[in-house]
Formats: sequence, C-alpha cells, structure tokens
Amino acid sequence: MKDLTTLLPSSERMVELAITYGSQILLAVITLVIGLWLIGKLVKVLKRIFEMRSFEQTLQSFLIHLISITLKVLLLVSVVTMVGVQMTSFIAILGAAGLAFGMALSGTLQNFAGGVMLLIYKPFKVGDYIDAQGSVGTVAEIQIFHTILKTVDNKTVVIPNGGLSNSTLTNYSTEPLRRVDWNFSISYSENIDKARGIILSVVNSDARIHQDPAPFVGLISLGDSSVNMVTRVWVDTANYWDVFFAVNENVKKEFDKTGIVIPFPQRDIHLFQTKIN
Repeated sequence: MKDLTTLLPSSERMVELAITYGSQILLAVITLVIGLWLIGKLVKVLKRIFEMRSFEQTLQSFLIHLISITLKVLLLVSVVTMVGVQMTSFIAILGAAGLAFGMALSGTLQNFAGGVMLLIYKPFKVGDYIDAQGSVGTVAEIQIFHTILKTVDNKTVVIPNGGLSNSTLTNYSTEPLRRVDWNFSISYSENIDKARGIILSVVNSDARIHQDPAPFVGLISLGDSSVNMVTRVWVDTANYWDVFFAVNENVKKEFDKTGIVIPFPQRDIHLFQTKIN
C-alpha cells in the first residue's frame, strides 16, 4: 500500500496551482465587482432617461429589471469562463435547466410574454374602461403576468396576460366621444312626429349632448304591439352613463305629461264556440 504522502502534490506543485488559479480567481472576483458596479450605474442612468421621457411606470420598472437581469447573467457567464469552466459544459447545463424550467412554467411564461406585448403595444392603459375575457371594468393595474380590473360594483378581476394579449378586447376609453342609443316605444295610435319632437326637446335640452353630429330620432321598426323609435346622440365618453340614465328618465316623464302611451305587449284572443251534436 502506497504511502498517503506520495499521493499528495508537492509543495512546488501547490504553489504553482495557487499562482495559476489564484490569479484567475482574483481576476474573476475583480471583474464581478466592477461589472456589478457598472451595471448599477447603467441602471440608474436608464431610470433617469425613462423618467425624462415620461415612460409609463409599469413599463419602466419591467424594462429596468429585464436589462439588469440580462446584464448580470452575461457577467456571470464571463466570470465563470475566466475561472476556467468550459463554456460548452456550462451552456449545456444552462440549456437543460432552462428547458425543464420552461416546461414547468409554460403557462407563466405565456403570461409573461403577453405582459410584454401589452406593455409594448399598449391596447389600453391604467384608468381605461375595457371589456375583455368576459369581464368589464376599469384597469387598475397592469402587471407583468396579470392585469387587474375593478368592476362598477367594486369587484377585483385578475386576468392572465397571455389570454388577454391574444383575444378580442374592447376599449371604451380610447375615443373621446361615444354614441348613446335608445329605443323608445309608442302606441300605434300615437302621432310619430309628436313623439319625435318630445324626444328631441329632451336631448337638445341636455348640455352634455353634442349638436355636431346632430341628435337623430327615427322609426326603426313596427313591432307586434308598438312603434319603435331609435334615438342616437353623441357625448363625451366620461358622460356616457349619466346621459343614458337621465334621458331615459326625462323622456318617460315627458311622455307622461303629454299623454304619449308606452304600450306593453298584448295579444288579442278570439274565442270560438262550437256546438257538439
């Protein structure tokens, strides 16, 4: 059995290894420290630039973190290479870990990609009133993985960004003006021109309703029990629901004052009596 001392490297060999790898490790540590310092400085400069350009806060935070993480990963790869680790082996390990991580978090990565697309193309912003994924509400927050809505009855709805970025979305806040529509029904015995005049007087008396385009009132259909008249006006988007409810109420009051009948569904039933022998 060989003596254990013969298996150990000589003192000269240990000094040689210490000089060789020690210098590499020292250089790697210095590179890491300086690299982290430079990345920190770069991140601060980018923050100032984004603030000067008035970038949206959510997009600003996301880009800063993404750039910081990317630069730190590249720095780590460089430091590991300087120590002497073979890049092919290191990349293979990273690739295998990335594949396993991606398969485990495929849904999360899809939401992440969706969040990036939403932040870049901006189909909506915080404060917009949207209809998406079966939910309607005001956008309270746009996160990297989810978008949070507040409904009109103060419910919180969390929508994954993956589906949100790949489906139909209606943004009610994009345009400054919206059209408000009503259908008012009158009896067949009523005068159409008289009813039209009453409706126009109501909408024209509301200062929130625009006169260009001018309000429109027309006969849209002849129903089973009523003559149906459509009314269309244009308002500022913020005034949509206030005008909708106010005109509904005021037209009903004016119809009552002037005796215009709003019919309810009715059916004539004829009874026939037959004599059975």
